[in-house]
Amino acid sequence: MTYRRAAIPALIGGLLLTALLWWAGASADALHLPGSGGTLGTDPVAELQRWLAPWAYDPPVFLDSGAQVSGYVPLDGGDDRDRYNGLYTTGLQIRYGAVFVFFVLGALLLIRRLPPVRGRATTAFLALWAWGAVAGTLAVTVSAPWFIASSGHGNYRFLPQLANVIAGGRQLPVAVGLVAAGASVLVARITAEGAEPPPRTDVPVRAARLAATAGTAVIALSVVVLSYQPVAAALQAYSPAGGLLSEPGDLLRQWLLLGAWDVPAGGPVLEWLLHRASDVLLLAVVWWALRRLPGLLTRATLPAMAAGAVCATVLGLLAGQVLRIAVVQAGPEQGLPYFSAGLGNGIPAALTCGLAAGVLAAVVLRTVLRGAPDPGPAGPAQYGDDR
Repeated sequence: MTYRRAAIPALIGGLLLTALLWWAGASADALHLPGSGGTLGTDPVAELQRWLAPWAYDPPVFLDSGAQVSGYVPLDGGDDRDRYNGLYTTGLQIRYGAVFVFFVLGALLLIRRLPPVRGRATTAFLALWAWGAVAGTLAVTVSAPWFIASSGHGNYRFLPQLANVIAGGRQLPVAVGLVAAGASVLVARITAEGAEPPPRTDVPVRAARLAATAGTAVIALSVVVLSYQPVAAALQAYSPAGGLLSEPGDLLRQWLLLGAWDVPAGGPVLEWLLHRASDVLLLAVVWWALRRLPGLLTRATLPAMAAGAVCATVLGLLAGQVLRIAVVQAGPEQGLPYFSAGLGNGIPAALTCGLAAGVLAAVVLRTVLRGAPDPGPAGPAQYGDDR
């Protein structure tokens, strides 16, 4: 698919994702109405407020009510709340602009290399859904300095504050990304009508398996080694002395760890194995996706492999979290706050590890295929049809 054909669905998906996030953030005030707690329940309202807070237009408490908070530093020796409020508004504008830009750029690459036509529609939908969650994380990250500065104590422990801001705002893009991905796929199928069928590359099974195994090993390093609690604790406690950028441990943990686990300590072994099943599912999803990805792409370029690996890691992470919720944490007394508490955790680490996994998989794939004869385009009988 050409860039011109791919740009239309990417732009529509980006506009829809941004508009839905803006609408949800603008609706956060409704949760403060007196009847909301009685209608929805106290706990669901509190959880929804936590979902919407990073995207809401509500200013910080001390800017809204005039109350001083710990660490608040007045500008120019006075009570200059308007300027702090301006920083908050600027940060929110950057956040919404960034989520649109990041989604469009990623969707443009994915739709061009993974056009949602016969045999690829479901894969493209899942990839765009995952990329919507990644775009939300990146938008929160680049806008975080403005939100930290608007709190009035941006010169104190900046990196831990940055890690705390990045950890928020993950559930809402995961939810609304489904709608944006569906709209992008639908528009892309319409724009692809009349175009020549996109080619597929017949990748040898051995090469695809080796590339998938190498990429999955990178994810396993985070899941098995770095996420082991003694190692994770060492990362989180890492704190070189002095300076605004000291104490990067929390930030490193956000961008490197895909989970947390420890050896059984007196509890039932079966329950421990059930918790580990989510990690196994994550690795299985990543391996299967990387195994299929080179054959689904119109051209297995390094950027396309890297973006596809990021999406595969996010999908595996979400699948593991849903499994943990359904099998391990489910109970009749649990409600929305309990179920959604961990949804979207680890997306920054999925971006870091997924990029490394995709790059390594692409390098291994090119190395194995180097010197081999060009297999040429694969015939339609070699692939399934997911229409």
